[in-house]
Amino acid sequence: MTTSADTSPSLIQRLRGLSGEVVKFGVIGLVGVAVNAGVFWVCLKGDGLIHSLAGFIATAVAIGTNYLGYRYWLYRERDAASRKREITLFLIFSGIGMLIENGILAFSVHVLDYTSPTSQLVAKNVVGLAAGTVFRFFSYRTWVFKALPELAEPTPEPESKPEPKVVAEAELLLAAEEPQYVK
Repeated sequence: MTTSADTSPSLIQRLRGLSGEVVKFGVIGLVGVAVNAGVFWVCLKGDGLIHSLAGFIATAVAIGTNYLGYRYWLYRERDAASRKREITLFLIFSGIGMLIENGILAFSVHVLDYTSPTSQLVAKNVVGLAAGTVFRFFSYRTWVFKALPELAEPTPEPESKPEPKVVAEAELLLAAEEPQYVK
C-alpha cells in the first residue's frame, strides 16, 4: 500500500529542483541588474525629472527585460493559460519589488545622506536589489508563474475475476452438456 508520502519527492530532490530554478532566476536577474544599473547610470547623467526618476525608470526597463526571460526561459513549462492574469500579477509584484529597491535608495539618500552616484548605485543595486530579489523570487514562483498541476499516474485496474455466481452457472451449463454415461 503506497501513501502520498511514499510518492512525494524527497527533500533532497526538491532542493535539487529548486537549485536549478534559483540558478536560472539568478542568470535572468544578472541580466536585469546590468540593464537596471546601465539605465540608472545613464539617467543619473541627465538633469531634471530624468535624474529624479532614475531609479524607477531603470527598474521599469529591467522589469520588462526580466519578464521575457522568466516567461520564455525559466518558466516556459509553467501554465500560460491566462497571460493577462500572469502579466498583471507580474507587474504588481515587480512594482512591490521596485518599491523595496527604491525605498532603500530613498532611505540611503534622505536619511543616511549618501548622495554620491556611487553610494546611490550601491544602495539601490546591492542592498535594495537583494531585498527586492528575494521578494520577487518567492512571489513569482508562487503566484505569477504557477506550476501546471501534475497529472496523476493511472492506477492499474486489478484483474477482474468472474463473480462466483457466474462461474457456478457456467459450470452447471457445462455439466448439463456433458454426456452422462451410465454403467
